[in-house]
Amino acid sequence: MATPFRFVWLLAGSLSMSSAALGQVTPPAAAPDTTHKFENPAGVPAVVKKPWYRGKLVKATIVPAVLIGYGAYTFNGGGFYTNQQANRDIHRLFPTYRTHLDNVLIFAPYAELGLVALAGVESRNDRLNTLLVIGKSELIMLASVYAVKALTREERPDGSDNLSFPSGHTAQAFLAASIVHNEFRDKSQWYGIGAYTIATGVGALRMINTKHWQSDVVAGAGFGILSAHLAYLSHRNRWGRKPRILNGTSWTPTVYPGGGMGLGMTWHPTN
Repeated sequence: MATPFRFVWLLAGSLSMSSAALGQVTPPAAAPDTTHKFENPAGVPAVVKKPWYRGKLVKATIVPAVLIGYGAYTFNGGGFYTNQQANRDIHRLFPTYRTHLDNVLIFAPYAELGLVALAGVESRNDRLNTLLVIGKSELIMLASVYAVKALTREERPDGSDNLSFPSGHTAQAFLAASIVHNEFRDKSQWYGIGAYTIATGVGALRMINTKHWQSDVVAGAGFGILSAHLAYLSHRNRWGRKPRILNGTSWTPTVYPGGGMGLGMTWHPTN
């Protein structure tokens, strides 16, 4: 009677061992997942492209475009407040006043730039790059202003010539004011406010002296600001940094076996 029980027990034990053995069988390895191989493993956030209307170029041209657009709108007697009406109202206030101060004040913002720098106020840019930006701004302004003058051939209020639109004096003054504003706006907005006040005075004096219409002055301010903004946007040298080609460069004195000496250069390209 004991044998059948033992047999059944052994059979149950064998089945249990077989089940355990079957439970330990390792399944075949799954094929590698290649669907995520191009993901960013370092977790660096991807650069999100801004809409075109939020770009630097659009922001830099909004104010100049409004000023130049208004000047073109009131050009040659157009607009809701015409050049002739503005000229009449100005000379009611200043019937006999004439001055050459406008020929001097066009460079006053540059004088402010130099004085503030000499006072020890750190500008956005170093001196060399500031001069490069100024030079580029002047070239852009002169080329654009005199090209438009030659195309429009508008007569001045005093009838002296046909180069009235836009005002070159006003463009020069607002260009210099924009340089001051860009260089010191991180320190104080008052530097830019002072420079733009001087530039506005230049435009007012050009109308008081019967040298320009209101359209010439407003458009000239736009051309000056635009020239400075384009110069900054196109300036590739990073302020306060070495040119990219010199990054990772080291110099080592070298002594040659024959007694000669030299200077070795090692350059490691950087990203």
